[in-house]
Amino acid sequence: MKKIFLLIAISLFMVKFSNAQKLPTFDADLGKKTVFGQEIRLPYTDVVSYYGYIKSGSTPDEERGGKKYYYLYLWVPSAVPEIGIRMVSPVTDMKPEKPDYVMDEYKENSNDKTSYFDTWISLERSSVILNDSGFVENVKNGSWTSYGQNDDSGELPKQPSGNKYNSLMRITSDASNPTKALVKGLYRIGFTTYKTGEVQGSFIAQIGAVVKIPGTIIARNLDGLKAILDSK
Repeated sequence: MKKIFLLIAISLFMVKFSNAQKLPTFDADLGKKTVFGQEIRLPYTDVVSYYGYIKSGSTPDEERGGKKYYYLYLWVPSAVPEIGIRMVSPVTDMKPEKPDYVMDEYKENSNDKTSYFDTWISLERSSVILNDSGFVENVKNGSWTSYGQNDDSGELPKQPSGNKYNSLMRITSDASNPTKALVKGLYRIGFTTYKTGEVQGSFIAQIGAVVKIPGTIIARNLDGLKAILDSK
């Protein structure tokens, strides 16, 4: 019996060691249980990754309260019960795979493993859902509904500073509240730093869902997103 426990302990250590430089499993809120005092979550069944890089001195998409904000635009083609979003900076041992979205700036600076920023993320939904000839301008002139924000998460790896300043948020749809229902439409993930300062370095943003959502799109700007929508 002691040998069996020893083998299990060694196996768990090897798994933990082999995944030390990888992101932990992206788990959902829905279906969460507590068993013998231990929180048990089921992983998201669909995870989309976006690899990005913000160069020093880049022009932000918006400035608010002295902070420089950047956006990732997310098209969700159907209603979903829950969405998870997490962002980690810098990107170290992870590499993009074929289905992943990759910014050109990331490709050009993929060797930079040291530049990073203290991530802060938010999620908003646009009042505009139709993809017509005036889509881009309508979105720019439309309003956004906020679902929440996150600064630090203890679930994610530490940054080079030794602090757990990476971000994670989970949003559960509330069908009884139109402003909190996760319906079909255009969303944007805002990201900046917690403190006033430069956003610089590599990052990976991941969007998790409890059900497979064919047709989900992530783009760095509205024109790029519309071009992908028009091509489908």
